Amino acid sequence: MSSILFEIQGGVAIIKLNRPKVFNSFNREMALALQDRLDECEENKEVRAIYIIGEGKAFCAGQDLGEAIDPEGPELTSIVKEHYNPIIERLRNIEKPIVAAVNGVAAGAGANIALACDICVATESASFIQAFSKIGLVPDSGGTFTLPRLVGMQKAAALTMLGDKVSAKDAERMGMIYQYFADETFAEESMKIAVKLSKMPTKGIGLTKRALNLSMISDLETQLKTEEELQTIAGQTYDYNEGVNAFLEKRKPEFKGE
Repeated sequence: MSSILFEIQGGVAIIKLNRPKVFNSFNREMALALQDRLDECEENKEVRAIYIIGEGKAFCAGQDLGEAIDPEGPELTSIVKEHYNPIIERLRNIEKPIVAAVNGVAAGAGANIALACDICVATESASFIQAFSKIGLVPDSGGTFTLPRLVGMQKAAALTMLGDKVSAKDAERMGMIYQYFADETFAEESMKIAVKLSKMPTKGIGLTKRALNLSMISDLETQLKTEEELQTIAGQTYDYNEGVNAFLEKRKPEFKGE
Protein backbone atom coordinates (compact mmCIF):
# COMPACT_ATOMS: atom_id res chain seq x y z
CA MET A 1 0.00 0.00 0.00
CA SER A 2 1.29 3.44 -0.90
CA SER A 3 2.57 5.55 1.97
CA ILE A 4 1.07 8.62 0.29
CA LEU A 5 -2.52 8.65 -0.94
CA PHE A 6 -3.29 11.26 -3.57
CA GLU A 7 -6.34 12.52 -5.41
CA ILE A 8 -7.60 15.71 -6.99
CA GLN A 9 -11.13 16.86 -6.20
CA GLY A 10 -12.10 19.90 -8.19
CA GLY A 11 -9.15 22.22 -7.81
CA VAL A 12 -7.92 20.69 -4.54
CA ALA A 13 -5.12 18.14 -4.41
CA ILE A 14 -5.59 15.94 -1.35
CA ILE A 15 -2.39 14.43 0.03
CA LYS A 16 -2.86 11.88 2.79
CA LEU A 17 0.06 10.55 4.84
CA ASN A 18 -0.65 6.83 4.96
CA ARG A 19 1.37 4.87 7.50
CA PRO A 20 -1.29 4.78 10.24
CA LYS A 21 0.19 1.80 12.10
CA VAL A 22 3.23 3.94 12.98
CA PHE A 23 1.23 7.19 13.32
CA ASN A 24 2.28 8.26 9.82
CA SER A 25 5.92 8.58 10.80
CA PHE A 26 8.27 9.21 7.90
CA ASN A 27 10.56 6.67 6.32
CA ARG A 28 12.58 7.34 3.19
CA GLU A 29 9.95 5.98 0.83
CA MET A 30 7.23 8.21 2.28
CA ALA A 31 9.43 11.33 2.30
CA LEU A 32 10.42 10.92 -1.33
CA ALA A 33 6.85 10.10 -2.34
CA LEU A 34 5.63 13.28 -0.68
CA GLN A 35 8.24 15.28 -2.57
CA ASP A 36 7.05 13.74 -5.83
CA ARG A 37 3.41 14.53 -5.11
CA LEU A 38 4.24 18.13 -4.21
CA ASP A 39 6.13 18.45 -7.49
CA GLU A 40 3.07 17.11 -9.30
CA CYS A 41 0.87 19.65 -7.54
CA GLU A 42 3.17 22.48 -8.54
CA GLU A 43 3.20 21.46 -12.21
CA ASN A 44 -0.48 20.56 -12.60
CA LYS A 45 -2.49 23.65 -13.57
CA GLU A 46 -5.69 21.94 -12.45
CA VAL A 47 -4.42 22.02 -8.85
CA ARG A 48 -5.35 25.36 -7.30
CA ALA A 49 -4.87 24.42 -3.63
CA ILE A 50 -3.23 21.59 -1.66
CA TYR A 51 -4.69 19.85 1.40
CA ILE A 52 -2.47 17.62 3.59
CA ILE A 53 -3.89 15.32 6.27
CA GLY A 54 -2.95 12.08 8.01
CA GLU A 55 -4.67 8.71 7.79
CA GLY A 56 -6.00 7.29 11.05
CA LYS A 57 -5.55 8.84 14.49
CA ALA A 58 -2.39 10.87 13.88
CA PHE A 59 -1.24 13.57 11.51
CA CYS A 60 2.43 12.61 11.66
CA ALA A 61 4.68 11.41 14.49
CA GLY A 62 7.85 12.64 12.75
CA GLN A 63 10.72 10.37 11.82
CA ASP A 64 10.38 6.60 11.97
CA LEU A 65 13.08 5.96 14.58
CA GLY A 66 13.35 2.34 13.55
CA GLU A 67 14.72 3.48 10.22
CA ALA A 68 16.92 6.13 11.85
CA ILE A 69 18.79 3.59 13.98
CA ASP A 70 18.88 0.84 11.34
CA PRO A 71 22.56 0.23 10.38
CA GLU A 72 21.37 -0.35 6.82
CA GLY A 73 19.17 2.75 6.79
CA PRO A 74 19.97 6.38 5.96
CA GLU A 75 22.09 8.42 8.39
CA LEU A 76 20.62 11.39 10.20
CA THR A 77 22.45 13.79 7.91
CA SER A 78 20.86 12.19 4.87
CA ILE A 79 17.44 12.12 6.50
CA VAL A 80 17.53 15.86 7.11
CA LYS A 81 19.23 16.80 3.85
CA GLU A 82 17.39 14.48 1.49
CA HIS A 83 14.02 14.00 3.20
CA TYR A 84 12.92 16.97 5.26
CA ASN A 85 14.76 19.97 3.83
CA PRO A 86 13.38 19.35 0.32
CA ILE A 87 9.85 18.92 1.70
CA ILE A 88 9.98 22.25 3.57
CA GLU A 89 11.47 24.02 0.55
CA ARG A 90 8.63 22.73 -1.62
CA LEU A 91 5.93 23.69 0.89
CA ARG A 92 7.24 27.25 1.07
CA ASN A 93 8.12 27.75 -2.60
CA ILE A 94 5.11 26.26 -4.38
CA GLU A 95 3.08 29.34 -5.23
CA LYS A 96 -0.24 27.71 -4.43
CA PRO A 97 -2.01 27.79 -1.04
CA ILE A 98 -1.33 24.75 1.15
CA VAL A 99 -3.55 23.74 4.07
CA ALA A 100 -2.30 21.39 6.79
CA ALA A 101 -5.23 19.61 8.40
CA VAL A 102 -3.79 18.24 11.64
CA ASN A 103 -6.17 15.43 12.53
CA GLY A 104 -4.21 14.10 15.53
CA VAL A 105 -0.79 14.27 17.09
CA ALA A 106 1.85 16.18 15.12
CA ALA A 107 5.27 15.53 16.62
CA GLY A 108 8.83 16.37 15.65
CA ALA A 109 9.19 16.77 11.91
CA GLY A 110 5.46 16.14 11.61
CA ALA A 111 4.71 19.25 13.66
CA ASN A 112 7.16 21.40 11.73
CA ILE A 113 5.89 20.22 8.35
CA ALA A 114 2.38 21.22 9.41
CA LEU A 115 3.57 24.63 10.61
CA ALA A 116 5.43 25.22 7.33
CA CYS A 117 2.16 25.09 5.41
CA ASP A 118 0.39 28.33 4.61
CA ILE A 119 -2.64 27.66 6.79
CA CYS A 120 -2.53 25.11 9.60
CA VAL A 121 -5.75 24.00 11.25
CA ALA A 122 -6.29 21.23 13.77
CA THR A 123 -8.96 19.08 15.27
CA GLU A 124 -9.72 19.92 18.91
CA SER A 125 -8.13 16.72 20.22
CA ALA A 126 -4.90 17.20 18.23
CA SER A 127 -1.59 18.18 19.81
CA PHE A 128 1.79 19.51 18.73
CA ILE A 129 5.08 18.33 20.23
CA GLN A 130 8.63 19.45 19.53
CA ALA A 131 9.85 16.01 20.51
CA PHE A 132 13.48 16.37 19.45
CA SER A 133 14.89 17.29 22.86
CA LYS A 134 13.51 14.08 24.37
CA ILE A 135 16.04 12.06 22.37
CA GLY A 136 18.87 14.56 22.28
CA LEU A 137 18.27 16.01 18.83
CA VAL A 138 17.84 19.49 17.37
CA PRO A 139 14.55 20.61 15.78
CA ASP A 140 14.66 20.16 12.02
CA SER A 141 12.20 20.61 9.15
CA GLY A 142 12.48 24.36 9.58
CA GLY A 143 11.37 24.29 13.21
CA THR A 144 14.01 26.71 14.44
CA PHE A 145 13.03 29.12 11.64
CA THR A 146 9.25 28.85 11.66
CA LEU A 147 8.36 28.43 15.32
CA PRO A 148 10.03 31.61 16.69
CA ARG A 149 8.29 33.62 13.98
CA LEU A 150 4.92 32.17 14.96
CA VAL A 151 5.09 32.29 18.75
CA GLY A 152 8.14 34.41 19.66
CA MET A 153 11.60 33.45 20.81
CA GLN A 154 10.83 32.79 24.49
CA LYS A 155 7.92 30.50 23.77
CA ALA A 156 9.80 28.75 20.97
CA ALA A 157 12.80 28.15 23.20
CA ALA A 158 10.64 26.66 25.94
CA LEU A 159 8.66 24.44 23.57
CA THR A 160 11.74 23.10 21.78
CA MET A 161 13.83 22.59 24.92
CA LEU A 162 11.16 21.22 27.25
CA GLY A 163 9.25 19.29 24.62
CA ASP A 164 5.88 20.27 26.05
CA LYS A 165 2.72 18.94 24.44
CA VAL A 166 0.64 21.82 23.08
CA SER A 167 -3.10 21.33 22.69
CA ALA A 168 -4.89 22.59 19.60
CA LYS A 169 -6.65 25.19 21.74
CA ASP A 170 -3.35 26.52 23.11
CA ALA A 171 -1.74 26.37 19.67
CA GLU A 172 -4.48 28.64 18.32
CA ARG A 173 -4.24 30.96 21.32
CA MET A 174 -0.49 31.49 20.92
CA GLY A 175 -0.70 31.97 17.14
CA MET A 176 0.96 28.68 16.24
CA ILE A 177 -2.01 27.65 14.08
CA TYR A 178 -4.85 29.47 12.38
CA GLN A 179 -7.82 27.69 13.92
CA TYR A 180 -9.06 24.50 15.54
CA PHE A 181 -12.40 22.77 15.06
CA ALA A 182 -14.47 20.30 17.03
CA ASP A 183 -13.52 16.71 16.24
CA GLU A 184 -16.89 15.91 14.71
CA THR A 185 -16.79 18.84 12.25
CA PHE A 186 -13.05 18.99 11.58
CA ALA A 187 -12.94 17.09 8.29
CA GLU A 188 -15.69 19.19 6.77
CA GLU A 189 -14.49 22.54 8.11
CA SER A 190 -10.84 22.03 7.21
CA MET A 191 -11.72 20.96 3.67
CA LYS A 192 -13.95 24.02 3.29
CA ILE A 193 -10.84 26.18 3.67
CA ALA A 194 -8.99 24.36 0.89
CA VAL A 195 -12.02 24.45 -1.39
CA LYS A 196 -12.50 28.17 -0.77
CA LEU A 197 -8.86 28.87 -1.56
CA SER A 198 -9.04 26.82 -4.76
CA LYS A 199 -11.81 29.07 -6.07
CA MET A 200 -10.03 32.31 -5.25
CA PRO A 201 -7.54 34.21 -7.47
CA THR A 202 -4.74 31.79 -6.72
CA LYS A 203 -2.21 33.55 -8.92
CA GLY A 204 -2.45 36.53 -6.58
CA ILE A 205 -2.40 34.26 -3.55
CA GLY A 206 0.79 32.67 -4.86
CA LEU A 207 2.38 36.10 -5.24
CA THR A 208 1.24 36.93 -1.70
CA LYS A 209 3.00 33.79 -0.50
CA ARG A 210 6.17 34.90 -2.30
CA ALA A 211 5.96 38.30 -0.60
CA LEU A 212 5.48 36.73 2.83
CA ASN A 213 8.50 34.49 2.26
CA LEU A 214 10.65 37.47 1.30
CA SER A 215 9.44 39.44 4.32
CA MET A 216 11.33 36.98 6.52
CA ILE A 217 14.66 38.34 5.28
CA SER A 218 13.80 41.89 4.11
CA ASP A 219 13.96 45.35 5.60
CA LEU A 220 11.02 47.71 5.09
CA GLU A 221 12.45 49.48 2.06
CA THR A 222 13.17 46.19 0.30
CA GLN A 223 9.76 44.79 1.16
CA LEU A 224 7.96 47.86 -0.17
CA LYS A 225 9.85 47.41 -3.43
CA THR A 226 8.84 43.74 -3.48
CA GLU A 227 5.19 44.67 -3.01
CA GLU A 228 5.47 47.18 -5.85
CA GLU A 229 6.92 44.59 -8.21
CA LEU A 230 4.48 41.82 -7.29
CA GLN A 231 1.49 44.16 -7.44
CA THR A 232 2.49 45.04 -10.98
CA ILE A 233 2.51 41.35 -11.89
CA ALA A 234 -0.82 40.75 -10.13
CA GLY A 235 -2.39 43.68 -11.96
CA GLN A 236 -1.69 41.99 -15.29
CA THR A 237 -3.46 38.73 -14.45
CA TYR A 238 -6.75 37.42 -15.76
CA ASP A 239 -8.01 37.09 -12.19
CA TYR A 240 -7.45 40.77 -11.40
CA ASN A 241 -9.43 41.85 -14.46
CA GLU A 242 -12.14 39.31 -13.69
CA GLY A 243 -12.38 40.46 -10.07
CA VAL A 244 -12.69 44.13 -11.02
CA ASN A 245 -15.23 43.46 -13.77
CA ALA A 246 -17.29 41.21 -11.51
CA PHE A 247 -17.33 43.92 -8.84
CA LEU A 248 -18.45 46.59 -11.32
CA GLU A 249 -21.03 44.29 -12.86
CA LYS A 250 -22.28 43.16 -9.44
CA ARG A 251 -21.79 39.46 -10.16
CA LYS A 252 -19.83 36.59 -8.67
CA PRO A 253 -16.30 36.36 -10.13
CA GLU A 254 -15.05 33.19 -11.78
CA PHE A 255 -11.32 33.04 -11.15
CA LYS A 256 -8.95 30.77 -13.07
CA GLY A 257 -5.69 31.16 -11.18
CA GLU A 258 -4.22 32.91 -14.21
